[in-house]
Amino acid sequence: MKRLSQLKIGMSVVGICIVIGSYFYSNFLAEEISNREKKTMQEWVAAQKVVANAFAGDDLSLSTEIIAEQKNIPVIETDEKDSIMSFLNFDSMKVARNKNYLINHLKQDKLNGRFITTYLSEDRKKFNRYYYGESDLLNQVRYFPVLQLLIVVIFSIIMIIWLNNRHRSIQNQLWASLAKETAHQLGTPISALSGWSLLLSEGTNPANVVPEMDKDINRLKLIADRFGMIGGVPKKSETDIVQLVFHSVDYMRKRASEKVSIQINRFPDHPVKLELAKALVEWVIENLLKNALDAMDGHGEIFLDVYETEKEVLIDVTDSGKGISPSVQKEIFSPGFTTKKRGWGLGLTLAKRIVEEYHHGSLIVKSSELGKGSTFRISFMKG
Repeated sequence: MKRLSQLKIGMSVVGICIVIGSYFYSNFLAEEISNREKKTMQEWVAAQKVVANAFAGDDLSLSTEIIAEQKNIPVIETDEKDSIMSFLNFDSMKVARNKNYLINHLKQDKLNGRFITTYLSEDRKKFNRYYYGESDLLNQVRYFPVLQLLIVVIFSIIMIIWLNNRHRSIQNQLWASLAKETAHQLGTPISALSGWSLLLSEGTNPANVVPEMDKDINRLKLIADRFGMIGGVPKKSETDIVQLVFHSVDYMRKRASEKVSIQINRFPDHPVKLELAKALVEWVIENLLKNALDAMDGHGEIFLDVYETEKEVLIDVTDSGKGISPSVQKEIFSPGFTTKKRGWGLGLTLAKRIVEEYHHGSLIVKSSELGKGSTFRISFMKG
């Protein structure tokens, strides 16, 4: 949930930065275009004056070209009383429908100081005034940040809705998977207890049955403790990781097929103490061993190697199973992902969370080759 909130905030910040940057850049472009249009209008008015005062035989080609090329900037020509004499580059349909259309534009241009005066008499009492507005290009540049803001807002809303739905979907998968994982974890000891109960009802000597029943009851307590730690802050204590690995391997050996060999190849010859939530780390190793067993279809070899370096402790779990394809490796730790026909796809997700979020280590697929097997690596930082 925290990551989702951070992602939303990050998206909002990026969107705001884009809009602010676009706003300032658009204003810069608008100012540049406005200055160019002012210069264009000055040249256009000068050309109009040249044509108006020309004598027969004067070369007016440049002036007429300047006048003809001005097709973008709307212009209103008035006399000294601001009576409209002519207009250029306005929508004639709008002018015909609304008698105040040109007057309103004239007032706006006058307010903005967008006009050029040409004096027709020496006493400057008689003159023409050319009011000019903004071209479509200038308007588009000015309003581009608003359009971009709308696009960013719509995109952000769509992304946030998608992220919320995705988060909700992952949560639903987690709840469903957690329920199935709970049933699976409880299933083995409960089945065993049912068997012991049947033996007792058939008259089997309790002295032979009760110790085994105690083991299964303790197993149920351990499972309850493990699930109780998920979602909270598990208590850590100084734990010998080497001894923990041996304990997990011994537990899984008793539940594996006789055709499967589980061996610890390398390990330090001295205790390696780390601050761990012991029950959860045992669960991680058991999950990796269970996945290795599932990958071998009842026969093969599993090797564990425990390495100690100056900064970390590494645990490699290698099997001689089917291997994992590159496409599956990308998804293997995702909630609900499984290649089993009757799987729930939560074991590796929980294992990764236990190692990385609770112990600040890492759990990765170190290597895998189809048809030859895979190696998972757990790493814990020392100190």
